[in-house]
Amino acid sequence: MKSSKLYPRITHKPLLSFLQLLRFKDSYLQNQVVMAAKKACESFSKSLIEEVHRWGCLKQTGVSLRYMMEFGSKPISKNLLISAQFLHKELAIRIARRAIELENLPYGLSQKPAILKVRDWYLDSFRDLRAFPDIKNMNDEREFTEMIKAIKVRHNNVVPTMALGVQQLKKGMDPKIVYEDLVEIHQFLDRFYMSRIGIRMLIGQHVELHNPNPPPFVVGYIHTKMSPVEVATNASEDARAICCREYGSAPDVRIYGDPDFTFPYVPAHLHLMVFELVKNSLRAVQERFMDSDKVAPPIRIIVADGIEDVTIKVSDEGGGIPRSGLPKIFTYLYSTAKNPLDEHSDLGIGENVTMAGYGYGLPISRLYARYFGGDLQIISMEGYGALAILPLFF
Repeated sequence: MKSSKLYPRITHKPLLSFLQLLRFKDSYLQNQVVMAAKKACESFSKSLIEEVHRWGCLKQTGVSLRYMMEFGSKPISKNLLISAQFLHKELAIRIARRAIELENLPYGLSQKPAILKVRDWYLDSFRDLRAFPDIKNMNDEREFTEMIKAIKVRHNNVVPTMALGVQQLKKGMDPKIVYEDLVEIHQFLDRFYMSRIGIRMLIGQHVELHNPNPPPFVVGYIHTKMSPVEVATNASEDARAICCREYGSAPDVRIYGDPDFTFPYVPAHLHLMVFELVKNSLRAVQERFMDSDKVAPPIRIIVADGIEDVTIKVSDEGGGIPRSGLPKIFTYLYSTAKNPLDEHSDLGIGENVTMAGYGYGLPISRLYARYFGGDLQIISMEGYGALAILPLFF
């Protein structure tokens, strides 16, 4: 499907592109990485670490979708300057909090090589923010904007790198311990990834406000007249393309809803959520009917526009999820598919995306929904199928 006039086509690079990760092949290499990571960590001065702890005690400021939309509707120099001055302090607080958490994780997770690497990224970004002088004019603002763009790029691979660290933890744990039962780890990851969504939203919104020719109805990252039917269509086609590549074919996706209905939201967030839900449904249906003479039933998406919220329902006939698996579907690294990290001897670097197995799709999607007050619920009918309900507020 071609891009619409309202939206640029989203080139979906799923958050969980674990094929970008390097695999640690033997204990020697792992020891070398541990030593290198610790050495890098020790390169930060004591005064910087103390400053991180001071800023981590400060209270962060919540920013609503409506406020960002109203404030960004007039991206004049005065507003850009105010935004930069706010972010100069706010980003330092949020990044400091995450850096502190990263050094105090249970079960030895903080000492895993991948986690140390992520912690270094956060300390580097905090140092850059604190080293930047007070923002007094538009020249300062432009330089600050370039710096936070670089910070955003530095943190591009935080999710897969964190996932590798958790995978390292799992492999070193006592087999008698069930990873999904480690509540502290999952609570930390929820907080950490929710904070990451917020940080990237704030940076992206500020950067996009500098666009001299924004598309109609677009305010930074926010589309004030976003069509959920159109975004769902684009996300479904992207998911079907991956399914076709993986299996050679893909079930149909049927979307029901008013294509003219619009509401203010972030298209990239909704695209990611619908993509993950449809991708899960496609895999379940495809594998259930792969060797069957019956035609695979379609995945159905219903977009219901209410007075106070929008609800999207994705349903399939892929057999559902066993009752024993339901409590685990929102835990990290749980999946009903095989884990690609265990299947490949060398993942290398690449842009390929597999259908499933990483276990991050549902918990991350729920965080994106919750970021602006929504939620994600999964209902399973074992032996028949599953449905996902995604209420979004505006």
